[in-house]
Amino acid sequence: MAAEDRPQINLITPPSFQTDLFPDQLARVLDAVEIACLRISLATKNIDDQGLAADICRDIAHQRDVAVVIDNHLLLVERHGLDGVHLTDGARSVRKARKDLGQDAIIGAHCGITRHEGMNAAEAGADYVAFGPVGETGLGDGSQVDWELFEWWSEVIEVPVIAEGALTPALITRFAPVTDHFAIGEEIWRAEDPVAALKTLIAPLG
Repeated sequence: MAAEDRPQINLITPPSFQTDLFPDQLARVLDAVEIACLRISLATKNIDDQGLAADICRDIAHQRDVAVVIDNHLLLVERHGLDGVHLTDGARSVRKARKDLGQDAIIGAHCGITRHEGMNAAEAGADYVAFGPVGETGLGDGSQVDWELFEWWSEVIEVPVIAEGALTPALITRFAPVTDHFAIGEEIWRAEDPVAALKTLIAPLG
């Protein structure tokens, strides 16, 4: 695949991590593979834990010129010097996020498997729209995004689209021609060597 057509890679943090071990893991991944954006996606509702994670991830990513967004927490973006927010409620909060964070912030929206929600997010001013899961997760109701949604989006909509959720090398091969980015997280963090796991996963991109 030609370099200009190759989807970019976004990295998602694990839902929790040890602050004495994860920074080194993250740095090694960012040094080994070109990453377009790092998304902080923690399960905790503790503001101190979220803030600490934001500071750790920002320092490591910004040293490597990698943008950093955080799931949903608009207030933490400016407070911790992040580049934007990744909204997990589809199009509902896009306009407010843009108003609060300004034109220069990155605002992305995860729109599940719904084309209509994605179109609404794009029209509301999202910088990108993410759909997923692409693969089988065993969670939720088992719904997956159709390949045809990405094919249609890549032909009709200019706003960049991200494929994510239970990715495999086979799915990367299939979706590469119709997506702008792959977002990868839990697929690699469970592995003993996340760098090796990521390289194996994206090997089909060449």
